[in-house]
This record gives sequence, structure tokens and C-alpha cells, in this order.
Amino acid sequence: MQTYYYVLASQRFLLQQEPIEEVLKERTRHYHEQEKQIDFWLVEQPAFLETPQFKELKAKCPQPAVAIISTNPQFITWLKLRLEYVITGEFRAPSETIPDALASLATVS
Repeated sequence: MQTYYYVLASQRFLLQQEPIEEVLKERTRHYHEQEKQIDFWLVEQPAFLETPQFKELKAKCPQPAVAIISTNPQFITWLKLRLEYVITGEFRAPSETIPDALASLATVS
């Protein structure tokens, strides 16, 4: 089982009001230069929010939500400081309630 760390915010805030695309592109470029494997993912409407343990968290976050999920807790801490108005936390997966840490409920159009 792996521990995943996340920042969670409304889709509007994270994808429209913050320059998150630029931040993630720069991080990806840095990882490639360092020959480091990507350990973060942007997940629209993350499925883990539908589990009973995240019911209160889902209620706190305007919907639709977006999460940046990572196995690197320092990256998530850095994002929290950079973005400020986000919720952070962690979970372990795969588990009975979260079989896929990166699952999304968003429909592809």
C-alpha cells in the first residue's frame, strides 16, 4: 500500500484562477532534467472524495473539485504554500474503499 498526498481545491480556483498549468509544466521539466520519474498527477473530480472517510472533506470543497495527488509529501507542502487556498491531506491506496488513488469521476468529452 502506498501513501498519497494531495492538494484539493475547486476546479474554478485551481484551473482558472491559479497558473497551475505553468507550475506543473515547470515541475515536469525539472523532473526530466533530473531524470526523475513523475510522482504527481492532476485529477479532476477525484473518486477518493466519494468514500465515506472523505464525506466531510467533500462538503468543505466547492464542486467540481480538482486534486493534485503525489507520492512526494514535500511537493504537496510546497504547493500548499504556493497556492494558499487549498486543502491538503493524505490517504493510503489501494485499499478496500480506494482501489485506485488516481481514479476520476470526470467524463471525457
